[in-house]
Formats: sequence, structure tokens, C-alpha cells
Amino acid sequence: MFTARTVRLLVPSAAALWTYALGLWGLSRQNSVWRDEAATWQVARRSTAEIVQLLGNVDVVHGLYYLLMHGLFELFGPGTAVLRLPSVAATAVAAACVAVLGHRLAGPWAGLGGGVALGMLPAVQFYLQEGRPYALVAAGAGVSTLLLVTLLEGRGRAVHWIAYSGTVALCGLLNWLSLMILPAHLLTLLLSGRNGRSGRSGHDLGGPGEPGEPGEPGEPGEPGGRGGSGWSGGSAGLGKRWAAAAGAAVACVLPLVLFSRSQSAQVSWIPPLTWHMLIGPVVLLAVGGAGALLDRRSPYRPDGPSAAAVGLPLLVVPHLGLAGLSLIQPLFLDRYVLFSLLGLGLLIGAAIGVAVRTVSRRLPRAGWWLLPAIVAVAAVALLPQALAKRSPASRVDDVLAAADDVRRLKRPGDAVLFFPSARRDTRLVSPDAFSGLEDIALARTPERSGTLKGVEAEPARIRAAMLTHRRILLVTDTPAVSRPPATERDRMKRSVLRNHFRIVTDTQTRGRRVTLYERRV
Repeated sequence: MFTARTVRLLVPSAAALWTYALGLWGLSRQNSVWRDEAATWQVARRSTAEIVQLLGNVDVVHGLYYLLMHGLFELFGPGTAVLRLPSVAATAVAAACVAVLGHRLAGPWAGLGGGVALGMLPAVQFYLQEGRPYALVAAGAGVSTLLLVTLLEGRGRAVHWIAYSGTVALCGLLNWLSLMILPAHLLTLLLSGRNGRSGRSGHDLGGPGEPGEPGEPGEPGEPGGRGGSGWSGGSAGLGKRWAAAAGAAVACVLPLVLFSRSQSAQVSWIPPLTWHMLIGPVVLLAVGGAGALLDRRSPYRPDGPSAAAVGLPLLVVPHLGLAGLSLIQPLFLDRYVLFSLLGLGLLIGAAIGVAVRTVSRRLPRAGWWLLPAIVAVAAVALLPQALAKRSPASRVDDVLAAADDVRRLKRPGDAVLFFPSARRDTRLVSPDAFSGLEDIALARTPERSGTLKGVEAEPARIRAAMLTHRRILLVTDTPAVSRPPATERDRMKRSVLRNHFRIVTDTQTRGRRVTLYERRV
């Protein structure tokens, strides 16, 4: 038998440890790093002053994340583990938050099921091991939602409002599209009605039955007034305080939003929104909607918000908001609203809680085994997806594989070209592989120019430099992912190589292509 206090600790701890273990599984992805992570890697290795200079020109939306990773690289050195472990830890925090929310709103089995389910979702599996800020935003979304529920339950104090506003602002500084959590929270506030709470949040797991069933012990009220007499002060007062907290968060992030608009060309590659892009989100919304319907039948009805009132807005509103923004400017990428999947996890957990209660009434002993059985079946069904997410083939390319090819093929006196110039990230991540090679197109380094890829010389100067070398290594994309040359420089590079050089060796590995050219006699 587990006491209520033990359950409160066990549920989030189990969800966090499960998710963290999933994150450690295959963390290095066979020692591969793809282009998005390469941007994090190469920027994090710059000095603080160089990062600040870069943010004035490009990637200001990721500035806080880059500075965080710079600090970690300074402490522990660059590597795939240091690059990805922050995302693993953040996703574990998000899973723990879902578990606590589910426990409070729909019982311990719902909390444990939701927290475990979050880490198994395919999209979460992808970004769980990604050296980018999206998992950190998800963790912040979990913390802010948990704070909101605490306030809705009438247990919050001034410090909770400050923490809520600060967490939302921090998420916004990591990715300002995360501010779409605010309308989701507003909808939760509206759906929750008057927000006092006299129910109980800690429960005995002496059997598979859940709170709300006869004979189950509850806990006494806590300081702060679960009956609605604490800081909340009724729904009107709560709404005003929420508006003030949300406004303060938006005010902190607004300068970043406005400044980033000057760098909007960075996302010009995102395709316009089409109906087929909505198929995946619609499926997720359907699953979440089913969980919300089951939650309505739950006998566990706390006086605070229900799991459906918290989970459904968190899942639906960010997707609808991103789709609406994408009608103005294409922005529809699932990673921008990864945090919304916390709502899906919560709703799945609520459905599992209902299933456990239903089975337990008829077969009390079977109730204990239902969640492990569901997890086992889901794990087997999702195993191909899980293996695929941990494979280098799950990403567009592999920067480190191309660097290994360069290291093997180069000779003293060789030159190197990058086509397009963004493929210079291979050199920036693995500078040792390029030692002894002359980057003949580069006029100003990325660090000095405050850019991600550096500034290249004029086409005529690059052409003259190419013709003075006998051997040139070209780092580019494989035909499957390459695009036609978009600049005069790139067209000139291709023309000179075609007319004055011949191919000696051509290697293609994980989306990157390294070709050795030799001057024709």
C-alpha cells in the first residue's frame, strides 16, 4: 500500500525517469549531427560578444538558447551528449508536470498514464533528442500550466503569479510563438468557472480504485484556502490577476517579437499551409477529443478545473493559432507548437484513468495491470517509430559524416568549396577535419561577419582562386535534398568545376556529398 504522500512523489518521478531513460536511449544517433543542430553547435562555440553580434543579424529568436548552450559548452565541452541532454532533461520535466496535472485533475492513474504517454508520442521522441530549444519550451509550458492550475484551485499566492508570468516570459524568449499558450490558458480559465477547490489532491493507492470512490481517505485543506477564500478571490479577481500576469509576460517578449520581424527572411523557406499539412494535427485533435469526452464521464470531479478543461485548450488553441498565423506568413511547423502535446498527454492520461476505474470495478486485481499492459502494447506498436527517430536517417543530413569524408580525402595544399555556403557548417562544427585546407571562397569568417555561414568573395575572385588549385573538395547536398543554385556565386562554382575539373572521388553519406575534383590537364 502506498500512502498519499508517497503517491504524490511516485507519480511524477516515475514519469520523469521513464522519459529520461527514453532520451538516453540512442542519444548520439550513431554520432550524427544534422544541420539545425549544427547551427546550435557552431554558435555555442563562439564567444559571448560574437553571439551578441550574430543575433543582431540573424537567429535572434534563439538568442537565449544559444547563450545557454554556450555556457554548457564552456563548462563541459562540445559534444552530442552536451548538445542534447538539455532537451532530454526538459522533456522529463514536462512529463513530470503532465503527471502532476493528471494526478490532481483526474487521479493518480491518469497522472502516471499521461506522464508516461507524453514521452512515447512520436513527435516528442523526435525533439526529445534534438539540440534545439523546443523541448525547453515544452518544459516551461508544463510548469506554467501547473502554476495556473494551482491558482485555479485557490491555493496560489502572489509568488505563484510572479512565477507564472516569469515562466511564460522565459518560454517566449526561447520561442515567442509559445505565447500562444496564453489564449489556451485563458480558455481554461473561462471553462473552469468559479475556481475554488474543496476536493483532495493526494490519494492512497492501496488498490486500483481511484479518488471519488467510497471509503477512500482524503487530505485536510491546505493553507491558502482550497475553498476559494485564498489568493484567488473569485473568478473575476482571478481573471484580472491572470490578465496582469499575462500582460507582463507579453511586454517582456514584445521587443524580441518586433525585432525578429526584421529577420523574417530566415523562415521564407517554410511552404504555405495546405490541407495535407493539417492531417497530422487533426488526428492528434481527434485523439485528444476522445480523451476529453471520456474525462467528462469520470467520477473524479474536483471542484477545480477538469483534465479536459486544461488539456483540450492546450492541445487545440496553439495548433489553431499557428494555422491562423500561417495564412498571413507560412510558419506551420510542428516543432513550434511541440508544447501543445502536453495537452494530448494529459487527455490520454485521463482516458487511461477512466479505463483503470472501469476495469477495477469488475476485476479489481486486473486494474493494477492495465496501465503496464497499455504501455507494453504501445511500446511494441511504436518501436519502429522509436528506432527511426534514433537513426541518422531521421534527419535531412549529417554534418559529422561529411567531415569524416573530408578528413579521409584531403591532402596538403587542397582547397575546399561549399555549395551552398550554408554547408560551411560542416567546417564550423568539425574544424579539425579541415585543417590544412584553404576555404577559397571565404572573404570574412562567420565569427567576424556576425553570420552563420560567413561572407563569400565576389564571383570573379572565387573563380580566379579556383583556377590556381589542382585539387578542390566540394561539400554539398546529395541530389535527393539539393536545390538548384540560387546565387551567381554558386552558379559560377558549378560552371568552373564542370568545365575545368574532373571528378576523382564522389562520396554521399547521410544527406551530405563530398566530391573531390582534380584540374584537367
